[in-house]
Amino acid sequence: MSKFNIGWSEVSITPDKKVSLAGQFYERISEYVETPITATAMAIEADGDHMVICSCDLTSIGSNLMDLVREKLSGVEGLNPMNVILNATHTHTSIKYTNSRRIKADSSLTVLQDFLPEGKSYKKLVEADNSVMQGDEGLYFIAERVTEAVKKAWENKKPAMYANEFGRAAVGMCRRVCYSDGSAKMWGDADTATFTHLEGGNDSGIELLFTFDENKKLTGIVANIACPSQVVEQRSFISSDYWGKVKILLREKFGEDLFVLCLGGAGGDQCPRDLVRWVDPETPIDDPNVFRAKPSHRKADPSMYDIGGTWKIGKRVAREIIDVFEEMPDEDIKSDAEFSHENITLDLPLRRVTPKEYEVAKKAIEEFVAKADSINFADNAAMHVHAGTISRYKQQETIDIYPTEVHIARFGDVAFATNAFELFLDYGNQIKARSKAAQTFIVQLACAADGYLPTEKAEKGSHYSAYVSSGVTGHEGGDILVRKTLEKINKLWD
Repeated sequence: MSKFNIGWSEVSITPDKKVSLAGQFYERISEYVETPITATAMAIEADGDHMVICSCDLTSIGSNLMDLVREKLSGVEGLNPMNVILNATHTHTSIKYTNSRRIKADSSLTVLQDFLPEGKSYKKLVEADNSVMQGDEGLYFIAERVTEAVKKAWENKKPAMYANEFGRAAVGMCRRVCYSDGSAKMWGDADTATFTHLEGGNDSGIELLFTFDENKKLTGIVANIACPSQVVEQRSFISSDYWGKVKILLREKFGEDLFVLCLGGAGGDQCPRDLVRWVDPETPIDDPNVFRAKPSHRKADPSMYDIGGTWKIGKRVAREIIDVFEEMPDEDIKSDAEFSHENITLDLPLRRVTPKEYEVAKKAIEEFVAKADSINFADNAAMHVHAGTISRYKQQETIDIYPTEVHIARFGDVAFATNAFELFLDYGNQIKARSKAAQTFIVQLACAADGYLPTEKAEKGSHYSAYVSSGVTGHEGGDILVRKTLEKINKLWD
């Protein structure tokens, strides 16, 4: 057990111009800023080891962004850039930037355009001009700000104290609907006689860590919730979604100098919406998956497609955190802790398609584009599975293993375990149930953007998030990730 230092910082990544917004099959350009987007960093140093976790209000962390930030941090005294973790809150109302994976694959739109006959083209919903931030401009803007956040947190390290606690609030629910024929569908309609069940469960737990200065003044809160930050995901404004409201409400209680590190848990099959008690968006949105021809009017949550939904979740989470803090015994606050950190690479099997699946996909796209005068975002979404199958078929000719970065850390009674996926909840539950740590913080969408990691059940049900092209690996890779993560965590407690 050792004394430790903790440093905090928060830097705005809110641009001063319009941006292309990331996270949907269709194009959106921001009209205004609903809530600011930020990068919040916490540095921990003890026992001759260290790490920095930086939570970013982005859809994902491209491997190129990770590399660029580490390159910029290479000269910071005492800081190992490979001990820096960037994670995304998965807000879909943030900057679209040039985002790449370690192993590149053609996008579904690129594949579709390759099949278009001469004279036919893709029709964008909106066009971005030079006044709109996108692409490389967005990449370098984000990298500069995130680097600043990490540096400041590292420089701000001071002797500190901490308490790890637990709360509970209803945020995430399974977003995959199962039917009597064995199929499943993300955002599926449950108001049908063929509906049987939601594919997975949910986790209402909030893993919490409070940090204090030497005088026991609260300095920061780490909150880990198994649900992506995507209530207003289809809207055309910049927003930090429900996490932004959590920060606002906690600062009203504890002061404007409070830092809040927002960590998304295993939530690849989770969403902030109740698909059984369906509530329609307040105004129409350009998403064919959300449309209900005859929606029932349920007495339930407010629309979880609109700003009111972000406030509802924000209040639930903030109130629970405040209650936990006020009920926390003074003896829970500790001034020393065992700390260690490890950055490892796991080699996971690339999920493959068969020659037959390739031919079926190729035929489907050829028939589709032959009938279309042009293609748009709805066509891109409809053909996503086939385009992804074609891209993967090409990719697997030269690649069979996909390396992915994982961080494992112990801080007192707490384990941190990161992954680069939209990790299905079952995997996170398996890790938490078998971890020797008193609490295990699962941090998804960290250090790269490796897509969804579905369960075997989801793969059989298929649809978006479980297609071959939805992520680089399948349930075999998920099993390896669980085993290796547990092996590393439990070794720290042995």
